[in-house]
Amino acid sequence: MFIPLHDANTLKRIRLQYVTLGLIAANCLVYLLTAVASEQFIEATVIGLGYIPATLFDNVVRPPNLVLVPDQATYITYSFLHGDIFHLGGNMLFLWVFGDNVEDALGHFRFLIFYLACAAAGAFMHGLLVPTSHAPLIGASGAVAGIIAAYLILHPRVKIWVLAFGRLPLRLPAWILLALWILFQFAMIALDGEGEVSWAAHVGGIIAGAVLVLVLRRRDVPLLDQTVVTPKAAEVERPAPPPPVEAPSPWGRR
Repeated sequence: MFIPLHDANTLKRIRLQYVTLGLIAANCLVYLLTAVASEQFIEATVIGLGYIPATLFDNVVRPPNLVLVPDQATYITYSFLHGDIFHLGGNMLFLWVFGDNVEDALGHFRFLIFYLACAAAGAFMHGLLVPTSHAPLIGASGAVAGIIAAYLILHPRVKIWVLAFGRLPLRLPAWILLALWILFQFAMIALDGEGEVSWAAHVGGIIAGAVLVLVLRRRDVPLLDQTVVTPKAAEVERPAPPPPVEAPSPWGRR
């Protein structure tokens, strides 16, 4: 639908979004390590770290030589794997543009918890839709979808530069762009629920992000771009000064 470029939304509570940058670096590093590996190693990594619904919902067991982490851990590990550079680039671009302001609103540690929880929620929703699937789910889309939902709740009026349909530069309010994106995900889960793209993972991340941002945001962070009004200290009312007294004329009265 659109490619986000810049939101001109400055940080207000943190100096550097180092959790966002760290997540981008981790995703890129994992991709580079798998990109230069053999096809057999890539397949083993995807099966070992990807989220396979049947292993959690249908009593299917992975081959013992491909069990890299416990099945429950794949609710998280799957989100650091990507199929190709375009899959990685799209997710990391959304994370770069929108993640810093959500991190600013939540704080570093709570943003990391938020990100991982949205990833897990995306995997869980995917598993509910296709519980017997043996195909591994990979990608950070669920976590990124949660960030998009949180950004929409926090900053709907911020103007965002995007490339609409990949070529038309536009500057539009976030509520138009992100609300349309979210509605598209819900529409696609109804129309193409079991297609190649896991729309369910996106929807799971969206729901988790919308709920968690309300719980995890800092106390002084407003919603919907509202202005925080800090009450001024009550001023002590001072009595009015007495009227000036005219000094008597040295010449006396006439």
